[in-house]
Amino acid sequence: MALAGAVLLFLIAPVVIIVIVSFSGAEYLKFPPPFLSLRWYERFLGVPSWRQAIVVSTQVAGLTMVLATVLGLLASLALVRGRFRGKGAIYALLLSPMIVPTIITAIGLYFFFVRIKATGSIVAMALGHTVLALPVVVIIMAATLQGFDIRLEQAALSLGASRLTALRRITLPLILPGVMSAALFAFLTSFDELLIPLFLSGVEVQTLTVKVWNSLLLEVDPTIAAVSSFLIGVTTAVLGVSALLRGRREASRA
Repeated sequence: MALAGAVLLFLIAPVVIIVIVSFSGAEYLKFPPPFLSLRWYERFLGVPSWRQAIVVSTQVAGLTMVLATVLGLLASLALVRGRFRGKGAIYALLLSPMIVPTIITAIGLYFFFVRIKATGSIVAMALGHTVLALPVVVIIMAATLQGFDIRLEQAALSLGASRLTALRRITLPLILPGVMSAALFAFLTSFDELLIPLFLSGVEVQTLTVKVWNSLLLEVDPTIAAVSSFLIGVTTAVLGVSALLRGRREASRA
């Protein structure tokens, strides 16, 4: 029990320290802070370039969420319901971005988008993040579909419904919590990711993580602690919503 507590403390200590430092009123990063203040949050939200970075990150993550969820749902339906050769190879191919180092994926995408002159765009960054988010969506959606009672859909088909109608009115409503959970994880995968936008973003279009990276190269500003706390807050909120959806899905099965 004591060992588990020590490990838990070791894991959350950096997060707690960053959050505390973000409320520091000192002119530089200092722990413990001499007094508490919201000055670095005011600076973070008061500078147009930081606000623009939040907007860009949200746009990229939102587009990634839509693309990864749609593609992941279709791929999962084919893998779980379909009967064709090479299913295992296709599943492994879809999961391969989780194995390949992200830096390799980022370099490959950079050369591709440079060739078609699409770097520095939100669409390019969203497509790159879709590659990374797709395995997460496929894993969640495949598990959700495997737990779905196929007899409900078969009953609708036996009563005259088409496959599309059965999918739209029976399957999708019942697996909706899993779809939303997968979408949230896709959003989170994009919102916190650095390497892809580091290669694909331009001077004027930067995500929040790239903005943080560029700021750290120039100076260690306490504003970074406020930005980090903001990212931690977004991550915690998304995971909380996902846990709530998962709880409702398990309750509906009971």
